[in-house]
Amino acid sequence: MRRLLEGIYSGAAALAALCMVLLLLAVLLSIASRQLHFQTPGIDAYAGYLMAGAGFLALAHTLKRGEHIRVTLVLNLLRGRWKKGAELWALSAATLLALLFAVYSCKLAWQSHVFNDISTGNDATPLWLPQIAMALGTVVLAIAFVDELVLELLGRREPPQSSEALRNE
Repeated sequence: MRRLLEGIYSGAAALAALCMVLLLLAVLLSIASRQLHFQTPGIDAYAGYLMAGAGFLALAHTLKRGEHIRVTLVLNLLRGRWKKGAELWALSAATLLALLFAVYSCKLAWQSHVFNDISTGNDATPLWLPQIAMALGTVVLAIAFVDELVLELLGRREPPQSSEALRNE
């Protein structure tokens, strides 16, 4: 099961990386089109969709690697059951919020598909297409938070230690 979950997180991260590469290509195409005097309709909108996709798809991978911003000032002062209780409370609240975010993101993409909602730009992209990345990213984030909560409840969670703090002055 652990291998499957890690595969899901890594797969979402790979999709996020793909979005970043496509974003780079979209920006380069936009620059080239301005310099060479040809038009690429909707390229700015597609760059925005790719940027959003990259951000949402990377959320779970970032969480599991301990790279999300956490305020640990209070947690570091707590010991024993108080610390575990605070961790459980925080993970429970985050899991609930992630689940709600996932449900409403999926609902938004579905409704955009049902109502045939399109972008207002000249590209007229069906909005459910870029919204799929947001929905997928939030679902994987919710899975990651449930995973973290279950590991904490079982006493097997090892909070990831980011090396970023070591590089700060």
